[in-house]
Amino acid sequence: MKWVTRSHVHVDRVACPWLITRFVDSAAEFLFVSKNQVDEVARREGAIPFDVPGAELGHRNGNCSFDAIIEKYELKDRALARIAQIIRAADTGKLFDDPLAAGLEALATGYSIRYPQDCENLERQFGLYDSLYAWCRLDVGRASG
Repeated sequence: MKWVTRSHVHVDRVACPWLITRFVDSAAEFLFVSKNQVDEVARREGAIPFDVPGAELGHRNGNCSFDAIIEKYELKDRALARIAQIIRAADTGKLFDDPLAAGLEALATGYSIRYPQDCENLERQFGLYDSLYAWCRLDVGRASG
């Protein structure tokens, strides 16, 4: 399946492809285009738009696109809920809502500087999100045990 969003990825537009690839569509193909081309490319390519204004899988009610994907695909993993908390705080500018949000924002900015090409940026950051998810699994396990 094809997915489309705005180019120049940052926190949510890296986290969403990671979430999609790991939990929704392991064969996902991501297209990155200018904001004003998302709708056209989505129609032409039959791609699912995400993290763009007006998209079903976009920001709503203080939540980010990562939250929308978790909700739509009914992902019930507690570690995903924990990582969503971090991503939401980092992506919506509410860095004080989670103690890890400022660090994630800083890392996302650094990756964008080092890897300005969207596909390479994703490739490089997926390991970071795998590690953050592993930590979240540990964190929710400690909290419940």
